Amino acid sequence: MELLRFLEGIRAPFFDTLFGLITRLGEETLVIVVVCIFFWCVNKRTAYVIGFAYFLSGLTVQGMKICFRIDRPWVIDPAFNPIPSALEHATGYSFPSGHTQSATTLFCALGAQVKHKPVKAACLLAAILVAFSRMYLGVHTLLDVSVSFLISILFIFLAVKTLSDDSGNNKRELALSLFMVLFACAVIFIAMSLFYNGKIEQVYLSDCLKAAGAGVGFAIGMYVERMYIKFSVSAKNALWQVLKFVLGLAGVLLIKEGIKLVLGDSLAVDALRYFLITIWVTAVFPLIIRRFFTANAE
Repeated sequence: MELLRFLEGIRAPFFDTLFGLITRLGEETLVIVVVCIFFWCVNKRTAYVIGFAYFLSGLTVQGMKICFRIDRPWVIDPAFNPIPSALEHATGYSFPSGHTQSATTLFCALGAQVKHKPVKAACLLAAILVAFSRMYLGVHTLLDVSVSFLISILFIFLAVKTLSDDSGNNKRELALSLFMVLFACAVIFIAMSLFYNGKIEQVYLSDCLKAAGAGVGFAIGMYVERMYIKFSVSAKNALWQVLKFVLGLAGVLLIKEGIKLVLGDSLAVDALRYFLITIWVTAVFPLIIRRFFTANAE
């Protein structure tokens, strides 16, 4: 808390606005958009590394949040004042930091796969700035962001090593997908146990089910695409690339909001929506891409 109190004492309107913008680089929407761009249009392996690290580190962070249940800094110390504009996206428990996890897996996974040192440095800087912004805004402690950063780096390293090629080894691909599914199931089990024992509220269970649903969908879609679909990111021209991305992202939005309108809002629907989104991104839309958008499609 000492660092947060120091930062509180040196705040200025310009930096409040600046770090309020920087912290948005750690939001879920940016990760979805970047992964879709790379997966459908640029480089599938890059997207797989980001997704693999993102979902596993995200499940880990969600699991740790509900297990440790550490309150936000202003709850621990009522005399401490976070920046009010940051409170809207500072929900749930404090430890570890979800924004830091999201930004680190996105930017550092990208940096790990490029050769140019200035780009690597820029990616690392972006992740560090997001982590710092969470402390400057007063919504996370140094421990929160440090642990998230280390967890994310660990899973990036694992992703880079395990997704090193596209050889299509069935046993390896199946093992990777099963690992993700079992990991997600473990988080579901922990979350449901804590919920039914009165340790966490329903909103925290919902967060875990969303993360697990997305992780399972990604695991299944990754296996199906890498073993059977194997689509190409190339398109007939740049216009077709743009059209491909727009249509694919429209599908994501339709699933995310449409299913809620049709089936209502419940824990099961939350998990289903995020499961179907990742299945759409990794398997269903790639089938459409292979049929209609690849450079040699008829």
